[in-house]
Amino acid sequence: MRKLFSTFFPIKRVSSNEENDFMTVKYVKSGLTQDEALEIKQKIVLALEEDKLFKDGSIGLNELSEHIDKDRYKVSQVLNEYLQKNFYALLNHYRVKEAQDLLLTQPMLSVKAVMYEVGFNSKTSFYGAFKKETGLNPNDYRNLVMYTS
Repeated sequence: MRKLFSTFFPIKRVSSNEENDFMTVKYVKSGLTQDEALEIKQKIVLALEEDKLFKDGSIGLNELSEHIDKDRYKVSQVLNEYLQKNFYALLNHYRVKEAQDLLLTQPMLSVKAVMYEVGFNSKTSFYGAFKKETGLNPNDYRNLVMYTS
């Protein structure tokens, strides 16, 4: 059955060079200069690391773009090309990092309280993102780190 399926629907492996070429073609008309892209990247990082915008559970690309006062299409391009993540993957990365810190420094907080504190609105999304980043669920992470140090 697999042979038959692969005959009619061959799988094309995409190399990283082809992916980069696609991104370049996708944004060929954007007009984004490298200097502007680096400025946007810096503002995105500051907004997430210092302003902790990721803690807002209802934040979207539009709100981030407004916060850093840049065009949303250029912000999206910088996320994809310069940070190699889409908006929600980047948010989840920062949220999980913050959750890891809170799980260890605030042991009296429940996992659910940590989830809301870092900006997640769904237990399923939180557990999925946490496991993707760390390989563990939040409870196992807390227990492993607390009891092995």
